[in-house]
Amino acid sequence: MYKLGIDVGGTNTDAVIIDERLQVVAEVKHPTTEDVYDGILCALREVIDRAGIDRKSISQAMLGTTQCTNAIVERKNLAKVGLVRIGAPATTGIPPMVDWPEDIQAVVKDHTVIRGGYEFNGREITQLDRAAAEAFFRRVKGKVQSIAVSCVFSTIRNDQELEIARLCREIMGEEIPVSISSEIGSMGLIERENAAILNAALYKVAERFTEGFARSLKQEGITNAEIYLSQNDGTLMTMEHARRYPILTIACGPTNSIRGASYLSRLKNSIVVDVGGTTTDFGVIQNAFPRESSAAAVIGGVRTNFRMPDIISIGLGGGSIVRRQPDGRVTVGPDSVGYRITSEALVFGGQTVTATDIAVKLGMARIGDPKLAEGIDDGFAAQAMEVIRGMAEDCIDSLKLSGGDVDVVLVGGGSIILPKDLAGTSQVCNPEHFGCANAIGSAISKVSGNYEQLIDYDQIPRDQALSQAKEEAARLAVEAGAIPDTVEIIEVEDVPLAYCVGSTSRVRVKAAGDLA
Repeated sequence: MYKLGIDVGGTNTDAVIIDERLQVVAEVKHPTTEDVYDGILCALREVIDRAGIDRKSISQAMLGTTQCTNAIVERKNLAKVGLVRIGAPATTGIPPMVDWPEDIQAVVKDHTVIRGGYEFNGREITQLDRAAAEAFFRRVKGKVQSIAVSCVFSTIRNDQELEIARLCREIMGEEIPVSISSEIGSMGLIERENAAILNAALYKVAERFTEGFARSLKQEGITNAEIYLSQNDGTLMTMEHARRYPILTIACGPTNSIRGASYLSRLKNSIVVDVGGTTTDFGVIQNAFPRESSAAAVIGGVRTNFRMPDIISIGLGGGSIVRRQPDGRVTVGPDSVGYRITSEALVFGGQTVTATDIAVKLGMARIGDPKLAEGIDDGFAAQAMEVIRGMAEDCIDSLKLSGGDVDVVLVGGGSIILPKDLAGTSQVCNPEHFGCANAIGSAISKVSGNYEQLIDYDQIPRDQALSQAKEEAARLAVEAGAIPDTVEIIEVEDVPLAYCVGSTSRVRVKAAGDLA
């Protein structure tokens, strides 16, 4: 039986076939098309033909896609959302979407702030105003396509959010998608509410890409495969889960590359540099999984607090345009020829000097026709490479937690533009199959369970609380499809909260296991 992994990037759509021993059987790169499914179908057909396998022998198919990110950034295909915040009178001083860019505020067609909510210790601020919620749902019925619900301190206790969600479905119908903030974000009402709104706005996008992928597989005769989507913590989720929480697919491309880099290099702790055609993503492998960011994530100008990988992205890629400025400086990017590199770069007969042409000129790679890069001035090429080197070294330093040297793994088709002697590194490796590390990361990913709760150690002893949290995270991983015997705890976070009474800490535990 085989696994199929596909990752859709801005420049290329990568596809791999992996066997039962998790060895790469075949890999391909295909330019990403304007209609992403054309690119997916072409990559799918090519990789299966190259592998020479029976389509019915593919038992699992995984997809990593940027469509949710693109929908938010481009303000396209977003659903009309109705928002209920449970928190009057405590939160009325800060209206919903107070700091959103104007061009995306329109996604919320109507909102209300009703009485209710909790204190930090789970005690009710005031009784939930069901009548106000009922009136709101009757008002927006037929005018919005999905609902977002947020509540003060719902990460401590979410009874009122769940009650409002049930009420919504009673009035608006069972088919209405409801995004509950406590299931998406972390501490912080505004950021968590923002994440819930974006999740609600993405339901149509999620419906389209899950159904589209399933349809593409069926069209190609892949009928025995279980389908999974990549999420941004380096693990997988089912199609049903992806439809409920599409926001969790945001930034899954870099995390797929990180997981693929860890697998290919056999390094469990290092910095990964994923170079594409337009951008380069820098991330951290921590215990073989992407390190999570502790900072709030800004997506399309909207501040959120749901989990995101600790990633730095810069405008540097294989297609980055290299120029000499009027003042004599040499610049690389941030603009790029992108997927047009095969027609516009010098080594492919084009007229534009790209970072790839510089690498070919300096003898770092053999792509296209090297003779076409011979006309580049030696001094110009050397200056351009120093700029590229400096950009990479600065980002690597930014991700370090100490001043020591670190291992670095270069992946992505554009990684040929980076030198191997980067300052601040103990080793720089380019593993086999580096060009399709993102698709490989998608194919070999595990499934996870995440548990988060505020716990007062005066009420429950710390050792007992952590043990229970680990058991719950492991249970959630099994529930998500993991084989029980393969589940392991990969992350435990225990943060004391000074503003809470007693010995309260925020406990977060993540468990992951192999697919059943």
